[in-house]
Amino acid sequence: MPVEAYQTFSILSPSDRMIRYACSQVGCEQWRNGWITRVDESTPLGREQATYIRHWAGRTFKESKTGAGITVFTFASGQRCFREHETRPQTFLTRVGDWRDNLGLIRRHTRAADWVEDFALHQDALATEFNRG
Repeated sequence: MPVEAYQTFSILSPSDRMIRYACSQVGCEQWRNGWITRVDESTPLGREQATYIRHWAGRTFKESKTGAGITVFTFASGQRCFREHETRPQTFLTRVGDWRDNLGLIRRHTRAADWVEDFALHQDALATEFNRG
């Protein structure tokens, strides 16, 4: 078949390049639902962690104590968690042509789910045409 009869679906991702994102941009579960951090203040590390949370973390929380020196910090939703969210940027493309020639861009998807749907619809169209004979 001629090169114009083909579509190429590709995902481009630059190597070794991580982008830092905020919790709200990546759909972080802690950001969405809030979270609990338990700290054992009977250890030096636990005391340092509790001091950081209380004085420098800059987050809203409720504090409660349990037995054996455990402090429970309950953080409200809608605030940044303590993790650094890093992700590799990806570009999802659908092009006209195949390995012989690139004849232009049909679509540049911003979400992987949209690219997968586009690919599935194309496969379904091919299967329908094949079954017709």
